[in-house]
Amino acid sequence: MDGTEARPLRADAERSVRAILEAAEQVLAEDPGASMEQIAAAAGVARTTIHRRFANRQALIDALASSAARQLAQAVDDGRPDTAPPLVAMHRITANVLQVKSAWTFALGLQAAPDSEAALLHQDIARRCIAVLKRAQADKLIDEAADLDWVRRVYYALLGESLQGDPDGADPDALAARIIDTLLHGAGPRA
Repeated sequence: MDGTEARPLRADAERSVRAILEAAEQVLAEDPGASMEQIAAAAGVARTTIHRRFANRQALIDALASSAARQLAQAVDDGRPDTAPPLVAMHRITANVLQVKSAWTFALGLQAAPDSEAALLHQDIARRCIAVLKRAQADKLIDEAADLDWVRRVYYALLGESLQGDPDGADPDALAARIIDTLLHGAGPRA
């Protein structure tokens, strides 16, 4: 058997895993105690298919957390944090992250186990966020005396709060503009 014959099976397996993870997100967001059987039914696969891919429920949840964290990291990458002008990068990253966060609320709300892939990805995302904020600070968009870790934490809080209410009906670009405006200018009167 050559490598080309194995490819379709691999693509089928990847589609199966993707379907399982998407179904797990939807089912667990509604009912965190949902069974593997419920997830299998939502994914349109047999329960044995889930168990073949994931040894147990925790393995599925860990894979879900890692998959969502990878998508979040890709959303940051797609915003060109190292090359786009800081304000442009901040807006793009914010809009991208809002889309991922609204689609993966359960998985991104999980506490990642220390040293897990998801935890390491979140640490890298935080590091990259600080790097963009440093670039914004160098461009005088953020006060030179500002504590950038605090600014990052406020930014994360704004992201989380913006998804409360009706996240499905909100335009990510409009929300991103509000978040960045609030982060950089606060709620005080304009000069």
